[in-house]
Amino acid sequence: QVQLVESGGGLVQAGDSLRLSCAASGRTFSSYAMGWFRQAPGLEREFVARIRRSGGSTDYAVSVKGRFTISRDNAKNTVYLQMNSLKPEDTAVYYCAALRYYSSNIVDYWGQGTQVTVSS
Repeated sequence: QVQLVESGGGLVQAGDSLRLSCAASGRTFSSYAMGWFRQAPGLEREFVARIRRSGGSTDYAVSVKGRFTISRDNAKNTVYLQMNSLKPEDTAVYYCAALRYYSSNIVDYWGQGTQVTVSS
């Protein structure tokens, strides 16, 4: 069992930066690839970024590549999402997820989400 708690969301202006954190409970955090997803009003939840268990490989959605960076600290049971050059279209609830496999979007555990709002 893994419990995930996101933090760091907020209201920012276009061009600003935010760093989201996701703290995991349990001793199995390092055994999971981790991901970030987001859901904007009226839209389906979509993949944003993922990172391998070791942190050695990452993958990004085309819409955020070059602006967002996912990282993890297994000693702190925490995964991060650094978001730079934010755009109004990045506005969404952001969810942390423990992935069943790095190469898939099958999620074993979800966090509760944190709101990110980017004003123009």
